[in-house]
Amino acid sequence: MIVVPLLTFVAVACLCLRLGGGVRLALLRAAVITGGAACLAVEALSSIHALHRPAVIVAWLLALAVLSACCFWFVRRSTPAGFFRFIRRSAPAEPEISAFATSWRSARARWAGLARVERLIVGVLCGLFLLDLVVALVAPPNNYDSQTYHLPKIEHWVQRGDVDFYPTIIDRQLAMAPGAEYLLLHLRLLTGGDGYYNLVQLAAGVGVVLAASRIAGQLGGGTRAQLITALIVGTTPMVVLEATSTQTDLVVALWVACVATFTLDGLRARSGALDTLLIGAAAGLTLLTKATGLLAAGLLLLVWVGAQLRLRWWRGLVAALATGALMLLLAGPSLLRVQQTYDNPLGPAHLRESISMQRHDPASVLVNGLRIAETALQTPIGPLNDALAAGIIGIAGVLGVDPQARDITYWNEKYPYMSWPPDEDRVSLPAQGVLILLGALLLAFRKGTRLYAGVFWLALLAYVITVKWQPWGNRLIVFLIVLGAPLAGLWIASLTGLAGGRAGAPTGGGRFAGVTGRRVATWMTTGALAVGVAAGGFAVAYGWPRRLVGHGSIFTTSQMEQRFIREPQWQRDYEWAAAAVRASGARRVGLVQGYNTWEYPWWILLPGTEIVSLQSLQPNLPAASNTTVDAMVCVKPIRPCEFYSSPTWQVHRQGDVAYVIIRSR
Repeated sequence: MIVVPLLTFVAVACLCLRLGGGVRLALLRAAVITGGAACLAVEALSSIHALHRPAVIVAWLLALAVLSACCFWFVRRSTPAGFFRFIRRSAPAEPEISAFATSWRSARARWAGLARVERLIVGVLCGLFLLDLVVALVAPPNNYDSQTYHLPKIEHWVQRGDVDFYPTIIDRQLAMAPGAEYLLLHLRLLTGGDGYYNLVQLAAGVGVVLAASRIAGQLGGGTRAQLITALIVGTTPMVVLEATSTQTDLVVALWVACVATFTLDGLRARSGALDTLLIGAAAGLTLLTKATGLLAAGLLLLVWVGAQLRLRWWRGLVAALATGALMLLLAGPSLLRVQQTYDNPLGPAHLRESISMQRHDPASVLVNGLRIAETALQTPIGPLNDALAAGIIGIAGVLGVDPQARDITYWNEKYPYMSWPPDEDRVSLPAQGVLILLGALLLAFRKGTRLYAGVFWLALLAYVITVKWQPWGNRLIVFLIVLGAPLAGLWIASLTGLAGGRAGAPTGGGRFAGVTGRRVATWMTTGALAVGVAAGGFAVAYGWPRRLVGHGSIFTTSQMEQRFIREPQWQRDYEWAAAAVRASGARRVGLVQGYNTWEYPWWILLPGTEIVSLQSLQPNLPAASNTTVDAMVCVKPIRPCEFYSSPTWQVHRQGDVAYVIIRSR
């Protein structure tokens, strides 16, 4: 069944290819259409409590059948034998399939025209993503946040047959935007497990490379600028590491990048109905996946709406209203559930305040921005990192800002933090980050790129103003990296005047022209390639918590050990308690756990068991009673286990886990 969504996506892409714009645009359009339809299907099936495997399988098979029929009809519309003549190459391609033949011939011609260094860039990117594919298929999901709230809520949805809220003490399972998990839910129901979960972020990683390179082309970049852009994005350590993860940052970065590339097409020409549909769907998916993405997507939408109003005001107004309606259609049901439960569409106050800035005075914003920049650009050179951090703390002192203050710092965390090691939750990106910032600065004053560069800087400022510094903040700015990479690609390529194809595109000039400019450009391109390959290759080979070589390699570590690789001391305790519960024959198990403990392992270790929470932070959703369960499992801290137990029940403890057998079957 894993092949069904892939074939469906290919069918959508083939239909989109007929609309023109090239293969990249067709793939991005197909991603938005397929992703949007998948999310709408979840809400539709949930509304009738039919979110079960048979219904999802039937929905995908029907979609594949209809789309395949459409593709076949388009191919054969001119003549019944047209398709087969094309396959045999015994006659010229028919008009209806000329788009496919033209795309293939164009790709071959472009490859033949690439310089050696450009082919090397393509090879590096393909190699990295092939290695990521191996990791994604071999390694089980083992991201820390996924163990706590990303993946457990999928199991609750499967168990309940809908995505309505349920009692839990981990309110992030409810309040955090569920867009990426909706996509994972389809894989869970189609395949019956989590073996292909990592492929969603891998696909998003490929998507952001395609989108960023296309944006570079839209801004006037030629082949080399687009390939350098792709290299910058594709070798960013955080992109490489998250591409094998069940986090959500690459997914939201893909939707933001789709908003960017679709809206750029509408700055000089009126957007048609399909363009408006795609922009609204991409923006809605952004909101449904992670609200921080709107810091960039919202600005892009404003620029696009302004351009449409300028071209023809009433059509622009209709486009704006249609886009808003599509965003509400996709994200509205989820936001409404959060609003009804917490009286705020962004979730409970303690969760909002832990992430968002509470101070917005210039001094606090400056200190927050400096800390975010230092954490993102941190290098393996310890003395340099220490000096930069000390300087930022000194600046904060002069400005009268406490760099550890709770209103500008994530709760219970302390600046500075060592972020350079290749860990998917924190890894820095000094080479790519510097290139992006320089490119965005230099092209902010160039005709043809200043509007886009201005949007990038405003999005970056909006992030600094609204989101607190946090140790794992580098993964939250992936969407900004993707948006900024085209500016870096254009800047590097423009040093030799090879950036553009469109009139008015930045072409370097000035003191960078001539022999000196070519030497600088060669050095910069070679340096970017070398640093990118080194950083990306090291991340995929030795990154944590999924690595190809070294201690904890995916090839030498068992599947269960990989699941607990973040907290290996918990594995024995979880397995011990789960074995006792299974032996008792318990059919309904109650959970007692902490706010940041791991719930997902119970769903893996207790298959076929109904699992319910005995705790609830939702006033209108009372937790299950301990008299309705056959057993209880408790995770650190385990003291509350006694509170939820009867004095006559025996509590068994080991390490950070405890269990109670209430009745055996």
